[in-house]
Amino acid sequence: MRNARRRLVVAAATIMSLSLITAACGNEAATEPPPSTAPPAASAPTAGPSDGFPVTLDVYGTPFTVEARPERIISLSPSSTEGLFAIGAGPQVVAVDEYSDFPAAAPTTTLSGFTPNVEAIVAFDPDLVIVSYDPGDLVASLAATGVQVLVLDAAVDLEDVLRQLTILGAVTGNVGAATDVVADLELRVANVLAAAPILDEPLTYFHELDDTLFTVTSSTFVGSVYGLLGLVNVADAADPDGAAFGYPQLSTEFLLASDPDLVFLADSRCCDQDATTFAARPGFADLRAVVDGGVIVLDDDVASRWGPRIVDLLEQIAAAVTQAATR
Repeated sequence: MRNARRRLVVAAATIMSLSLITAACGNEAATEPPPSTAPPAASAPTAGPSDGFPVTLDVYGTPFTVEARPERIISLSPSSTEGLFAIGAGPQVVAVDEYSDFPAAAPTTTLSGFTPNVEAIVAFDPDLVIVSYDPGDLVASLAATGVQVLVLDAAVDLEDVLRQLTILGAVTGNVGAATDVVADLELRVANVLAAAPILDEPLTYFHELDDTLFTVTSSTFVGSVYGLLGLVNVADAADPDGAAFGYPQLSTEFLLASDPDLVFLADSRCCDQDATTFAARPGFADLRAVVDGGVIVLDDDVASRWGPRIVDLLEQIAAAVTQAATR
């Protein structure tokens, strides 16, 4: 499990870096925002017949047209899988990749989003495939068989998550449900930020990806979520030039010297980590977060995906900040 987790960390870094490279290329035309900001929102869909199709919208700067409501969708992105089911498109989904394990109703298969098998995908007779990037020219290979592919890059921030839910609603014919879901998530985010305590000094934190101290910096999607609450990431100093694509591995000495106020463990499932195992590591018992009860266990999947449950993560972080502020 640990080795698999580390492979996913590397893959996540690769996907995110590809997204940033794509955004940077768009900047050369002077029409796109800088890479540190979210991509442009999808344009309002162009309505067709009474069922809403065909529909055309702008997806990350590229026109995307769906001629008819897709009824056999394959998702090779766990984040998009969660989004599809959240907006009511679950009955249209016939297969999802091996890591799409939420919700329980998702038809998980052995399909891979990292090393996709075109023949295995086509065997499900899909009319739409959704991916988070294009591994091995998958888009062109599927297009040659007549299968349309929607690429929804790794989200860059929480606002981008909401944009992707809107896109999914438009391309699947679930516009109303998607609108309601987005409105609910926006309200929850607003409530969290309104209730967040105002501190004289910002709290520092460490977000653990696995028990070898792989982590994230503020430049990553997860880092941006922490940033909404004004937290300072101790790992930023470990990747100042972005050489690790925002996913550096810290040394024990570095973390002990940083002594963060809060520690968030996003490796409870992959590596069986909790507050007790973390404190048992050499030297860690004296960390401020351990002494003050500031070690928080997260759900690995919620903390690593950019689906609608990311707001659950924001709420959990906010609760930890509030508790720390009252100590």
